[in-house]
Amino acid sequence: MGSRTLRISPPITIRRAVARDARRLTRIVRGSRAYEGKYAAAVADYRVGPDYIEAHRVFAAVGPDEQGDRVLGFYSLVLTPPELDLLFVADEAQGRGIGRLLVAHMQAEARAAGLDRVKVVSHRPAEGFYHRAGAVRTGTAPANPPAVPWDRPEFEFRVPSE
Repeated sequence: MGSRTLRISPPITIRRAVARDARRLTRIVRGSRAYEGKYAAAVADYRVGPDYIEAHRVFAAVGPDEQGDRVLGFYSLVLTPPELDLLFVADEAQGRGIGRLLVAHMQAEARAAGLDRVKVVSHRPAEGFYHRAGAVRTGTAPANPPAVPWDRPEFEFRVPSE
């Protein structure tokens, strides 16, 4: 019998993002393969700045790497009106359940803030992810040229009470 190698993913933790995370969050957004081709212009100049991190509930998924902890993904929850403004997982970290972990954390934060639903205006390539993560399609957000020249699917996460 041959030996098999068991691969165990390192633990991922979620913490509040801080100002020093801004550059990494911006790189995750701008480097997203989901925004290649015709979608590239939407994020080419996008910046997640320290001011944005301070103004909103921004949380980062962090995992260990050779240099210490590395931000692998993040989300931003806006309370008024309730909206998941951003949710990104670094391309190299996709497929590890980090997106679902971020959604679960966002729902817990929304519940703690007294929300019962959270809107998401999705990027078309992320539509399948939101559906699989439990969001319900509620409509379509019309194009907003020049920033976003295409219609986008709208979803809603229902936040169950405990």
